[in-house]
Amino acid sequence: MKKILFAISIFALMLISCSQGADYKYVTIHTTYGDIVIELFDDTPNHSRNFANLAASGQYDSLLFHRVINGFMIQGGDPDSRNAGAYDELGHNEIGSKIDAEILFPKHFHRRGAVAAARNGDSSNPERKSSGSQFYIVQGNGPLADYEVNEAEEMHMQKLRQKIFYEIQPKYQDSLAYYQKHGMSEQLVNLQITAMGEIDARVKEMGEFHYPDEVREVYKREGGAPHLDDNYTVFGQVIRGMEVVDSIAHVMVNINTQRPTEDVRFSMTVSNSID
Repeated sequence: MKKILFAISIFALMLISCSQGADYKYVTIHTTYGDIVIELFDDTPNHSRNFANLAASGQYDSLLFHRVINGFMIQGGDPDSRNAGAYDELGHNEIGSKIDAEILFPKHFHRRGAVAAARNGDSSNPERKSSGSQFYIVQGNGPLADYEVNEAEEMHMQKLRQKIFYEIQPKYQDSLAYYQKHGMSEQLVNLQITAMGEIDARVKEMGEFHYPDEVREVYKREGGAPHLDDNYTVFGQVIRGMEVVDSIAHVMVNINTQRPTEDVRFSMTVSNSID
């Protein structure tokens, strides 16, 4: 009898394991404001599979949307939010380990309804690895004008130049410190010219940042968060329930933490088809 029970237990564990390893296509987030249906992308397999498996195993259930910025996005997935007190600061923890970036811009971008992985900033995370569980859904702030998309392009170029600067800075650091210490102003100017020339050459080699016409048109029609493009992994898209995202985005929040003053909890289910 014990052998039979043991065999049944092993079989049940195998079924759970197989279920959690499945490549689900759709995840539904159930909230008190309604349901949000997300389609996961096939070409971001590590993020999509991780998100679906966490949802299927119930590890997202009873967590909070702990950071909400109206006109921008709603964010959840911190395991500490499950039992958080009213004044606990959230957003610093995750389930599992970080995920290697799967950034596929311009194919996937931060249009309204985009689902993407949160992450630490470039200074501590130059490889742009994603959180093991925290995610956000882009709400956006209405259609964007041409000049707003242009501004986003310029901002991306500034970030690119800054990134290159941080990469080349170590080889100039000793000379910079020496020239500054000894008041060698001419050498400092020449060093700056040399460094800027190297940055310009790297930018030219990598190419200017431009939005393809089709992406630009989506932003002009739907809106979104273009300043995040090419920096975070977008792994899904809301296909039903954007009105729910809008409702959550409009809740009252703590001005300092962006955490809703009344908890917005969620649970998730997974499937390979939708009605």
